[in-house]
Amino acid sequence: MNIVPVWNQVTPELKAELLDMWQRNNTLRDPAMAAVRAGQAVCIARDGDGKVIAVGTAVLRVLPRLRQPMYYYRQFFSQELRGRAKAVPFFERAKEILERHNAALSAPESLGVLLELENPQLAARYNMAQGDLTTFIGYSPRGLQLRVSYFRDATLLPPRDPPRRAGVPAARRRTSVS
Repeated sequence: MNIVPVWNQVTPELKAELLDMWQRNNTLRDPAMAAVRAGQAVCIARDGDGKVIAVGTAVLRVLPRLRQPMYYYRQFFSQELRGRAKAVPFFERAKEILERHNAALSAPESLGVLLELENPQLAARYNMAQGDLTTFIGYSPRGLQLRVSYFRDATLLPPRDPPRRAGVPAARRRTSVS
């Protein structure tokens, strides 16, 4: 598996390849949502024929409880790549790309990477509060494990409030990850 960094370098051609991969795997069926997600690609993996078979995506989010910006990270593997012990090395490479990007900024924009474990097998496997790569911080509103992986030497930034949603009082505001 060849992992290729693409953070902030997603071309229209790569976007089309990602949409094709998601369509082949019967996921992200909403073309508008898939196009947005493709633009958030951090890294991809290609098979021996050059076909995209994996993608890691990230978007900056502020969790209400943390009040700190984190890269909310998602990872998707095509069916042919699943079950081959590639999830951790792929995540490590994506984190490295994001950490290097963040360190190159004049001021850091994130403390690290936030994961919401959707895969039940991964959630069962990573059941330690403090793992080698991530730290458990609670559960999402969907009942899924939330884990963070902080960047080296990350220091707290001034507390931020999550973006406000029009028409929703602050006391009732929820985000997909809290």
